[in-house]
Amino acid sequence: MSIIKVDPFRGFDTMVRRFNEAFEESMNGGLKFEIGDFSPRVDVCEDEKALTFHVELPGINKDQVKVTVSDENILTITGEKKREEKAEGKNYMRVERSYGSFTRSFNLPDNLWTDKVDAHFDNGVLNISIPKKEPSKPKHHEISIH
Repeated sequence: MSIIKVDPFRGFDTMVRRFNEAFEESMNGGLKFEIGDFSPRVDVCEDEKALTFHVELPGINKDQVKVTVSDENILTITGEKKREEKAEGKNYMRVERSYGSFTRSFNLPDNLWTDKVDAHFDNGVLNISIPKKEPSKPKHHEISIH
């Protein structure tokens, strides 16, 4: 079972940025498209002992992030990247950073200890590790023949 959801809009922000650059060059900044929400990038890796998520959250404090696991084995990461207030006297020529609230959800396999999740924040990266359960050994019992 695959735990990674396909993001059909991955790369959309790059396309919008390229449109912005093309229009800014040709129209001297006349037309601008904006990306509404921030969506953190997530790497998911697995080894013999655990499933680990590495979530890029630059400019966000750990107090602005919430991690939950539902009874249906769905890991959800929510939070908000707040826009910095523009200081008076500054004339921004280009704003490329994305802001806004975000939610990322992942279906987890059944072989994880979802009550033993470890999450820590280090240098703008949220690391979530979920240990794996030991595989159950097949049970055999002898049947007496009559």
